[in-house]
Amino acid sequence: MSSPPGRPLLVLSQADVIRLLDIDKLLDSLAGAFVELSAGRTSVPPRIAARTPSGGLLGAMPGFIAGVLEAKVVSIFPQNHARGLPSHQGLITLFDPDSGAPVAVMDAIAITAIRTGAAAALAARHLARSDAATLAILGAGVQGRSHLAAFPRARDFKEIRIASRNPEHAQALAAAHPNARAVERFKDAVKGADVVCCCTDAREPVMKYEWLVPGAHVSSVGGTFGPEVDAQTIGAAHIFVESRDAVRQAPPAGAHELQGIGPESVTEIGEVIAGTKPGRTAPDQLTLYKSTGHAVEDAAAALLVYERALAENAGQRVAI
Repeated sequence: MSSPPGRPLLVLSQADVIRLLDIDKLLDSLAGAFVELSAGRTSVPPRIAARTPSGGLLGAMPGFIAGVLEAKVVSIFPQNHARGLPSHQGLITLFDPDSGAPVAVMDAIAITAIRTGAAAALAARHLARSDAATLAILGAGVQGRSHLAAFPRARDFKEIRIASRNPEHAQALAAAHPNARAVERFKDAVKGADVVCCCTDAREPVMKYEWLVPGAHVSSVGGTFGPEVDAQTIGAAHIFVESRDAVRQAPPAGAHELQGIGPESVTEIGEVIAGTKPGRTAPDQLTLYKSTGHAVEDAAAALLVYERALAENAGQRVAI
């Protein structure tokens, strides 16, 4: 990535990002990014956030990986759902790693949604049982849609169950995939499922350990404001994370569910992909991927968008 002196800033809208970001290529890019992260070849400080009296937060996530220098600023305001606005809003800026000059700014809503679902799908590809055929998605919002788009690319699921606190949302999302159907309760979705995806903004657990079948793989990408996974599942599972900062750091950099757990007790997904640490070791083992989101994911996705935008002359150029 380079930017000659005086080059205008490339601005990419949400529509641009959605069109330019290829999910299949993203899965491969994320795999490489996680390997780089676990190998210690990145520079990514812990995420920080400013909080508002209304219960929202503004997080900052800078990072450098494999020649990509970027920073994401993202706001998370759950109360926006009642206003008809996205709960997550933000921008990603790419900088020239040699001069520090900004070269592009793009919408972060789509990237955050797509890369989160894709990263979870990548983890499931490496951790779910080889015969996993039934997928449960808890939550039918932005992340529910992202997971439905990404997970069938990682595994060939014969049955996909979708549950939401809003049944109409579950029905609408299920209509987007031929193998999906809406179910009434979270429990109904989880019972008998081989892979369970928790995609909510809940403040307390949305599933129970007793609902899970032996050998299930659980994925949790929610829990910004509280635990999404119950303590019994955490205690019984072999836990995988993007970074051990999920354990070392307090929220929002760390996960609510993993506070107090020793860093040595969790495995980074990049270690599994690289083959330096084992993933699933038995068919009846319970595996859990707990995501807190990471700047290397944003960098991997933003670079794909930026390179394709240059190739297709997409977006707008603005002098600054």
